Amino acid sequence: MFVKAIQDIAKFTRAIHSISRNFGSPQVQKGSATLFFVNREGYALTCKHVAQWISQAKELGAGKRHALAKKLGLHADQTSEMRITFVDCVDKISNLKFHLHPIYDLALIKFEGFDKILFPNTPIFQKDESAIQPGAMLCRLGFPFPEFSNFGLDQNSQTLVWTKEGNARSPRFPIEGMLTRFLGDNSGKVYGMELSTPGLRGQSGGPLFDSEGKIFGMQSRTKHLHLGFDIEEKAIIAHGKAKKVNDYAFIHLGECIHVSVIKEFLRQHNVAFEEG
Repeated sequence: MFVKAIQDIAKFTRAIHSISRNFGSPQVQKGSATLFFVNREGYALTCKHVAQWISQAKELGAGKRHALAKKLGLHADQTSEMRITFVDCVDKISNLKFHLHPIYDLALIKFEGFDKILFPNTPIFQKDESAIQPGAMLCRLGFPFPEFSNFGLDQNSQTLVWTKEGNARSPRFPIEGMLTRFLGDNSGKVYGMELSTPGLRGQSGGPLFDSEGKIFGMQSRTKHLHLGFDIEEKAIIAHGKAKKVNDYAFIHLGECIHVSVIKEFLRQHNVAFEEG
């Protein structure tokens, strides 16, 4: 159903990779998020919380020393260093400009200083917003499973670095769902859509699209609703042994920013995009 659409959407959807470590542990933690380009001028969309995460990485890029950590009262489980890289976006970056939506989980990133873009296509945003209705089957694309390994610890500077060795990419991962309900703010404005399946960690900022590959929105967050089908002290036989188990059931629903909000935001910042 989404085979051709996924192939088309993948041409402008890209991964954001992160490496970080805490004050109290030398272990490197890997993370990921998603963005998708709007046009060939270097404008891309992602979530506001992802843009803030990138900004945090810039502040922690050089790493905080333990003396400074002690002075600031920082704890062992707090991040001491973080590095970010943008996979297959542009050939080089001299600067990033961020435009954060004042209300919704939406951000615009402008890549600057590149000579060549590394994405062959740009998206088509759904023009007829009245065609977006509950019951539609939609799909999201992103990078929830960070399998990259192109990083290490520079022994001289004792800082994390990206390397030319190892795997530089993570597999893209699609997940489909039915549009269940619209999301509205206190003024009654529809700003988002709820899907019957979760958006996975790392898919934040990834495009939401239909079977034709038209952009309907962007994955933002996942909420967890208690179903009330609770089981407590239920006697069962497991692996030949009698046990009593508890189970509390939840449904995990993805929330996406509506395409109408995205297009409105792009127009406010005079960013060119294509509708269809």
